[in-house]
Amino acid sequence: MTPDWVKDAVFYQIFPDRFARGEGPLAMPAPLAAHFESWDSPPTLRGFKGGNLWGVAEKLDYIKDMGFNAIYFCPIFASTANHRYHTTDYFQVDPMLGGNAAFAYLLEEAHKRGIRVVLDAVFNHCSRGHFAFQNILENGPKSPYLKWFHVFGWPLNAYERRANYAAWWDNPELPKFNTDTPEVREYLFAVAEHWVRQGIDGWRLDVPNEINDDSFWQEFRCRVKAINPQAYIVGEIWEDADRWLQGDQFDAVMNYPLGRAVLGFVGDALLDRDLAAKSGLGRVETLQALAFSHRLEHLFDRYDWEIVQAQMNIMSSHDTPRLFSLMRADVQRSALALALLYALPGVPTVYYGDEVGLPGGHDPDNRRGMPWDEGHWQQPVVETVRRMSQLRHSVPLLRRGRYQRLYAQDRRLAFARVEGEEGVVITVNASEEPWPVLIPLHGVWSRGEVAVELLSGAEVTCQGGSLQGYTQEPFSLAVWHLRG
Repeated sequence: MTPDWVKDAVFYQIFPDRFARGEGPLAMPAPLAAHFESWDSPPTLRGFKGGNLWGVAEKLDYIKDMGFNAIYFCPIFASTANHRYHTTDYFQVDPMLGGNAAFAYLLEEAHKRGIRVVLDAVFNHCSRGHFAFQNILENGPKSPYLKWFHVFGWPLNAYERRANYAAWWDNPELPKFNTDTPEVREYLFAVAEHWVRQGIDGWRLDVPNEINDDSFWQEFRCRVKAINPQAYIVGEIWEDADRWLQGDQFDAVMNYPLGRAVLGFVGDALLDRDLAAKSGLGRVETLQALAFSHRLEHLFDRYDWEIVQAQMNIMSSHDTPRLFSLMRADVQRSALALALLYALPGVPTVYYGDEVGLPGGHDPDNRRGMPWDEGHWQQPVVETVRRMSQLRHSVPLLRRGRYQRLYAQDRRLAFARVEGEEGVVITVNASEEPWPVLIPLHGVWSRGEVAVELLSGAEVTCQGGSLQGYTQEPFSLAVWHLRG
């Protein structure tokens, strides 16, 4: 079963090196900190900005105030890379982030505030600095760790342009584990078990499709759930995920297809499709309201409803250009796209900085330092995220209700979130013109009822089985509930 808490979650994705520098007993010594890049300078592939887990702990009240009650961290384990997808030690939090002590403190403080913590599991590959791979580099064919990896020739080309061993995208920095080797499996399962015992609330699985072995992920699930049945297991699968969502592997996946649909509907002709196409998002289609709704309905019908409610709905991340840049710095469209994430079935997931309108192109530009000077924030985007978070937490139907289309024409959409005899109605104007709302309710509410728009406080009387008498501003979302 899907963990109950996930259905009520609003996730915040944090790239640790770029979120906040904090003070703590194990922060990097001053001589090394002097070599950090300037926080506000353009990020580079190899440079470090010095964000750490003490900094995240200092910002937990901000995170909670914005309505986020779950954090998904990009990797935090010891690594030689600023993104830490090059893991050298899975049992040690990177000292530059504050080490294990900083993480223990952060986890405790997050849980005190009701904030869950999910870590990134990079189990397909590791760093060439990992102890087992280093042993092979030193000892060659005599290494007892030889079967931990896929070696094709000698000597190893660990620092050449192309690896002569299996590596992620043939990058010699990232040797691929041989998960057919029992000792490797046990090692990785032990890592998963260790951090769940330390109190984490789940794992996000990096490129899990590249461990092309259902039995591996089935055992992974059994091991993790045996310790904490409420642990969340979410896979990075960009397209169809039926194979992994049969109830014996993952609870959910990162729902990029939904994010692409939102971008195509809200962005329309303005969306920077060339920017998107050069990333994992691929070519994003322009969608009118009806096509957008059909796309959503297909996604909601594809999987069991339990899974739909737990899907990590996401538009941008450390692997894509940022939302604000995809929308060509259009504040209204950026705010509307984020609002839609909160209104649709599934778990809203916001990449750090998107909630303030932080721009960013391709890697590494999409990993800029978080701007803490509010003078650089796009306040309409900030307020949209804060208010939609509050609304989602206070209106259970926005978390649990099924999707029912009520109206879809041109760039205007209305749908309900319904559960039993209860319903909440969402109207979306993704056009440049005001919308005199007149939509059929299809029995969601009785005739003559007074409906309240929860964001503005406006009231209308439903007449003739329709919601009418309200003019909605361009690029806006409204949430309607019966006056109770």
